[in-house]
Amino acid sequence: MPDALIAQAALAAAVAWGAGLRLYAVVLILGLLGRFGGFDLPESLQVLTHPLVIGISGLLALAEFIGDKIPWIDSASDAIQTFIRIPAGAALAAAFFGDSGGALQTTAALLGGTFAAGSHVAKAGTRALINTSPEPASNITASFSEEALLGGGLWLAFAHPLAFLAALAVFMLVTLWLLRRLWRWLRACTPPPAPG
Repeated sequence: MPDALIAQAALAAAVAWGAGLRLYAVVLILGLLGRFGGFDLPESLQVLTHPLVIGISGLLALAEFIGDKIPWIDSASDAIQTFIRIPAGAALAAAFFGDSGGALQTTAALLGGTFAAGSHVAKAGTRALINTSPEPASNITASFSEEALLGGGLWLAFAHPLAFLAALAVFMLVTLWLLRRLWRWLRACTPPPAPG
């Protein structure tokens, strides 16, 4: 696989994965990089550099940044964002391959949706577990950790695409493990049905 295609695939995967954590921050970062950072966005993502898109995504990113630190508000937001982050991650990944033909674009959308779903489920599931704790410090720590993870992941995809793809594979495996743990926790919290 040529280096340019590896870099393109890593960026598409990183953006989709990041959308599952902080969609509006990802859109804001892409818009700012395309408008002021000298980063050549694909033609299908040029709209992200429009001042209106940058402004709205900035406001939404700020709202999410604040709301994500408040226990239970973060979980309510995650529940709603399930219907936004995953399709947006798929769309952003596909847009990176907008000029590459239908098969590659569809593949990017399918994988992008999978990566967005993986990071979103890991985030939402972890927060559901953390919110059972009465103190807010763990929630705030988790929120800042997710933001650091997003920043580090995006940087790694830009600077070292292969390393990012390897880290993403590990992340997805850990997410599968987390899903099993979350399922067991939910089953343990569910009371048995009342006798008929």
